[in-house]
Amino acid sequence: MGLRAGVPQLLHSPAEKDSSQEGKSDVNLDGASVLVVGGAGLIGSHVVDELLKTKVRRVVVYDNFARGSRDNLEQALHDPRVSIFPHGGDVLHRDILEKAMEGIDGVFHLAALWILQCHEYPETAFEVNVRGTFNVIMAAIRTKVKRVVFSSSASVYGDAVEIPMTEDHPYHNDTFYGATKIAGEHFFKSLGRRYGLEWVGLRYMNVYGPRQDYKGAYIAVMHKILDRIERGEPPIVYGDGSQQYDFVHVADVARANVLAMQAEVSGRCYNVGRGIGTTIKELTELLLRLSGSKLPIVYEPAGLTFVTNRVGCVRRAAEDLGYRWTIDLEEGMKSLIAWRRQNAAALQHKRIAAA
Repeated sequence: MGLRAGVPQLLHSPAEKDSSQEGKSDVNLDGASVLVVGGAGLIGSHVVDELLKTKVRRVVVYDNFARGSRDNLEQALHDPRVSIFPHGGDVLHRDILEKAMEGIDGVFHLAALWILQCHEYPETAFEVNVRGTFNVIMAAIRTKVKRVVFSSSASVYGDAVEIPMTEDHPYHNDTFYGATKIAGEHFFKSLGRRYGLEWVGLRYMNVYGPRQDYKGAYIAVMHKILDRIERGEPPIVYGDGSQQYDFVHVADVARANVLAMQAEVSGRCYNVGRGIGTTIKELTELLLRLSGSKLPIVYEPAGLTFVTNRVGCVRRAAEDLGYRWTIDLEEGMKSLIAWRRQNAAALQHKRIAAA
């Protein structure tokens, strides 16, 4: 049965339950069924890979392939535990979404429009990121899903007021993308408390790695730098290169998701990063060195930039989730370069599509 407008009729509001305390039941992945909403994207497909390292019974991917790709799931689909939900994968299709959650123990919600698309199309961003997240929550409540792991973003913080940013850092965001993530966090907080839904939110720093595309506002710069180096052209850095970000490898982010699903905490958001700042100048110098290039860096006036300084504190995630990053930036960049070489033809199509 699909959801109707407003609060679903079949939901009852029990005495409000505090879903922000420790000691909640985790989701034991042994024999569990999980749904990965947005499971064909960069992070989602790596979450699928990470789940297959456990004794999970089945992994269902729910994706409309607007940004994700079946190619990202090529290896995972060789495992008989993995399937793509056959009736659709759009978070705005409420009845189909609810059908996909039947018999599911845990949900990973990663589906969203990216920051630049939210900037260009705020109305569509509202539908997908805000209404879509509401739909995921209500479907999870109606189907009695045990826990949802929500992909939020460090964009909720905006530019850092202090470094490193803890989870208590104020909302300093002025992007519409960040606004949709703030809304999503508070939907989970309020509805989770009202209906007893267990959830964990993850505020990703700058996620990069194999399978990334050209659509990330902060990670597409890696592709563009490497494109120019491969063509023998000096890489371009906009501004003075002092913009500082916390780059975290997608494999570590995927592991954080699985840890969050199994953790005995609920109702809180956690930073997922390395807690180490890297400037764009330092990143460019690293990519030049790993490429064996002695090309100079060309500096040009800065264009559209949403955030210039963002490094997260990951202590709370370590304490509550057991999360610790394992892949340093040099090792991670090597994995990205190797993946680019192995997927040169497919990457060319993404390059053209993003142009």
